[in-house]
Amino acid sequence: MQCAECKGRGFCGLERCPIMSRFYARLSVKQSDHYEGAAPSVFVGSYGYPKVAGGPLMIDDADHPPEWVAKGLGIEDIVVLRARTIRGADESMRIAENLKEIALSSKPLDVEVRFTKPVSFDLRFDGTIAPVGLTGAIQKMDILGNARVDRAVDRVTSDTDLGATDACEILHTSGTDVYRITQLLTAGLLGSEKKRRVVPTRWAITAVDDTVSKQLKKKIARYPPLGGIEVFSASLYGNHIVCILVPGDWKYEMIEVWGKQSLWGGGSETIARDGEDLTKSDYSPLAGAYYSARLAVTEYLESVQRSARVLVLRNVTSEYWAPLGTWVVREATRNAMRGQKTPCESLSEAIDLASRIIGFSHWRSHSRLIPEIMTQKTLFDF
Repeated sequence: MQCAECKGRGFCGLERCPIMSRFYARLSVKQSDHYEGAAPSVFVGSYGYPKVAGGPLMIDDADHPPEWVAKGLGIEDIVVLRARTIRGADESMRIAENLKEIALSSKPLDVEVRFTKPVSFDLRFDGTIAPVGLTGAIQKMDILGNARVDRAVDRVTSDTDLGATDACEILHTSGTDVYRITQLLTAGLLGSEKKRRVVPTRWAITAVDDTVSKQLKKKIARYPPLGGIEVFSASLYGNHIVCILVPGDWKYEMIEVWGKQSLWGGGSETIARDGEDLTKSDYSPLAGAYYSARLAVTEYLESVQRSARVLVLRNVTSEYWAPLGTWVVREATRNAMRGQKTPCESLSEAIDLASRIIGFSHWRSHSRLIPEIMTQKTLFDF
């Protein structure tokens, strides 16, 4: 259970996660003290906050998970790609303005970077961020070219009276995806002037998912309920997602199952859950996956302008042999919600269908939302 909750974040107190240690010797990459090429995004670490180190992520390839999925990349392809990615680190943050340019640009900017010594290989995994293989302390950095900034991004980042929450909502409504919004928040480009700070990437990912879905929940609360019970499903990299949507006011529950011999499951199956009504005050024990899945479902309900009670099942199998980040949950759930829905006449029918898709039924005993739906009547029932 501890491994399934920790997901490589060091809760056990060991210097390096024993589950992750097997990845460190698998890949060989060229190490250099100089880089000239594309910097598609930025990264800020969380260690030692508020004194943090940040820099560009450098690779002549996309740092955009939806593109990886669209290209049909497998887990090994992504791990190899990320093993070649260099994370520049500057503890003094002298390059803060350069990072803002990179984050603002709709197209990857070229950079020239000199490191204090050849970059070191240290492929790190956890449950939230995509892995990065190479790290180098920055001695000197130059931006080559000028940033191309989308109109919506320029308008929001230029408004220093606009709060970060409103900025995230406006950007998402304008069609800016959460990956871009996360970059802007990380680089300290969102929020009122006095509150703008660089934000560790790990925190920014979950903060954007949480903030955007909270705003969507407020809109969903004003919509009429779905016309009937719907079941959606999809799979991505060994993550099997099933979503049950039941007409009613907004409620949300996620049940996460790590199977035997899966990455964090070990020798026994692990099941964890969390849920909420319209508000949620505590941080989910399911970490970023909870908010990523919630974002995908609220995006769907906003698009159809309906409210619902939502149960998301995530079954993680041994196919998911390397943790790629919570973006996998986000994109898997988005794929489910974009896919074909199966209408069900009753909740029992939906539960049976979900169990057949997932491959077992004992997840039901962990749900608190199902008994509530079955025993409580709401205004929608009259």
